[in-house]
Amino acid sequence: MPARVSLKAKMAGGGSYFAKPRTNIEFIPSGCKTLDLALGGGWVEGRVANIVGDKSTGKTLLCIEAAANFALKYPKGRIRYCEAESAFDPEYARALGMPIDQVDFGEPIETVEELFADLLKAVESKRHTLFILDSLDALSDQAEMERDMNQGSYGAEKAKKLSQLFRRLVRKMSSANLTLIIVSQVRSKIGMSFGRNTTRSGGRALDFYASQVAYLQHIGTTSKTIGSIKRPVAIELRAKIDKNKVSLPLREAGFTLQFGYGVDDLASCVAWLKLANSLDLIGVKANASKEFVKETNGLAHAEYFATLARVHKAVEERWFEIERRFLPKRQTYGVQK
Repeated sequence: MPARVSLKAKMAGGGSYFAKPRTNIEFIPSGCKTLDLALGGGWVEGRVANIVGDKSTGKTLLCIEAAANFALKYPKGRIRYCEAESAFDPEYARALGMPIDQVDFGEPIETVEELFADLLKAVESKRHTLFILDSLDALSDQAEMERDMNQGSYGAEKAKKLSQLFRRLVRKMSSANLTLIIVSQVRSKIGMSFGRNTTRSGGRALDFYASQVAYLQHIGTTSKTIGSIKRPVAIELRAKIDKNKVSLPLREAGFTLQFGYGVDDLASCVAWLKLANSLDLIGVKANASKEFVKETNGLAHAEYFATLARVHKAVEERWFEIERRFLPKRQTYGVQK
């Protein structure tokens, strides 16, 4: 019989497993440290992630950031960007850091059936692949394409086909080194009196098979005045991790999205440290956070990233320290060695 551990060990919180960085799972950084921590480490590799949001909430921008970080981690990896809305601006994406020369935009995809065929090729290649679908709402299905406009289907066929797609592929994705990020738009539910009053297309299959679901919300706009001209220069966003199979769910992260730049990781981290009353961890006073961000942005390339790494370390340490304080102090069952 295996020996039982001490009473002290039994009383250690079972949830403490989630109150430290994960080392047994690979992640693709999102481009924002606070969002990475809310996700459990970033976008989890070999699984399905879903980014959901209203218009102009940075959904495509987060895909661009993910592609840039994937290329840094896997220089020989493949990035397949399925742009179904015909609204993607490659030059703007390049300016934001997306390695356009490494991205396979391929032929336009219009139906779920074509998506399945494309994903199947990626699975069979066994090559590290980041597959981005932007967006699911723009896809149709073969039955709808052949049907008259006056004949409605209410998306039923599309939902069935998506369910089949996930059932056939999701178990193969991990072994095939395929990560799938799906962008979805928020749609309003009519006549809701309780529960969530929004939904997204594709039925319930995506809810079931996605390991991470992030809902983006616009919470404010930052403006700047030069002379007598005032212009919006950034938006403030909040991401709520509605589902998470690799960490604790329902965590939130706020971050700033600057036009023409992308996610302002430094400003977002400093703002979070200020919210957590932890600016002292980076040697900054509470009333000097904006000045610190401004001075750091003026540093040379190497010095900037060294400072950013120090801020990241402080944010991560404080994040997990807070998580440990929220977790239960006792395990349900006794632990055996």
